[in-house]
Amino acid sequence: MWWGKWMLDLPMPVRSAGVRSAGKSLLSLALMDARNHSLRCLTAYEQWLAPLNFVVPALAELTPPLWLLGHIAWYQERWVPRNIQRQRGALADPATPRLASIEPDSDRWYDPANSPPDSRWLLDLPDVQYTRRYLADTMDITLELLELVGDSDDELYFFRMALLYEDIQGEALVSMAQTLGLPSGHGLLARRTRQPHHEPLKMLTQTWCLGAAPQADHTGFTFDNECGAHDVKVQAFEIDAQPVSWAQYADFVDDGGYEDPRWWCLAGWTWKKHLQRRAPRHVEKMRYGVVQRHFGRSIEVSMNNPVEHVSWFEAQAWCRWAGRRLPTEIEWELAACSGSSQGFAWGQTWEWTASTFEPYPDFVAGPDRMYSQAGFGTHKVLRGASLATRDRLRHPQFRGFQLPDRDDAFCGFRSCSL
Repeated sequence: MWWGKWMLDLPMPVRSAGVRSAGKSLLSLALMDARNHSLRCLTAYEQWLAPLNFVVPALAELTPPLWLLGHIAWYQERWVPRNIQRQRGALADPATPRLASIEPDSDRWYDPANSPPDSRWLLDLPDVQYTRRYLADTMDITLELLELVGDSDDELYFFRMALLYEDIQGEALVSMAQTLGLPSGHGLLARRTRQPHHEPLKMLTQTWCLGAAPQADHTGFTFDNECGAHDVKVQAFEIDAQPVSWAQYADFVDDGGYEDPRWWCLAGWTWKKHLQRRAPRHVEKMRYGVVQRHFGRSIEVSMNNPVEHVSWFEAQAWCRWAGRRLPTEIEWELAACSGSSQGFAWGQTWEWTASTFEPYPDFVAGPDRMYSQAGFGTHKVLRGASLATRDRLRHPQFRGFQLPDRDDAFCGFRSCSL
């Protein structure tokens, strides 16, 4: 039995971003590790699933946990066992008919094209035990198929894609546990480490290559929105060595930042008024220390920790108040890749950037046509990683993206000088 192996001391490459280029042996372990994390999430939700199916806050970011867990299994099955073109890699035609699923209703339940967000709470989803079995059975088939393929990038493309997609959805499950106040969700976070304070970095004018070469021109897996290598001249700039802390953000709140429209864009001010926000989400007290709801418990937060659960609107408002600005995504990447010796620290919270999520030049959509394209032009770019992010996704060139009003994820920000 493969499940339960999360207790093993797995080789570091299994959990690192290097798994994008892993061969079959490491990839097999990584797939098991990801599925075990999904099963741990299922266990964390299990005692809450019945009431959550009936009493649900009216929040756009919530989806039925059983739907998301079943969707994880469905996605892997769709792109690996059911995909007759899986050996073509990124050149596979996504419109090619699929083989039948082991679950006859899986497409009706878990395909986002058939179950848009506002309909998922009304679906006749299978129960916990059935969902657990679907997660296990689809993984069994995937691992059997992995043993039969070669080690070429094309043959491993969809195995790697399904792995990283599961890691992304695994973080979504942890974020939703925080939104719902599930105490057991805390055990799904990595341990926070104390990071020393460093002065802002001064980056010189230079040319930076943004984006990766096309999938066919390099080894390993690359998300389609990361492809499109192109040189960009970056003017000199100053950037914070670490994300904005609770102490820094508390000064903005104490100064009436949430009551002064000067600091907010029009959409942000409208958002703030609609939600009646006077502090970041989950905050219960900010005077004389920060008390935050953390997976259903009230805890006192270290003022040196990065501020979290802020929207892009709040990050931008703080920057305007402080006489600063958000970094562009290329500034963030340049500093992350070349500024570690100067103290640039990242990885404890996702970080909003000033950049709107757009394709790089000569963008070519991958087989999963909607992964990136649904966010182009409307979402903002997030860089970095959070304590809920699996290590395989921790790469300075990974492009996260969310709508600017989202504050349910573990998101903060850092600033640049004007």
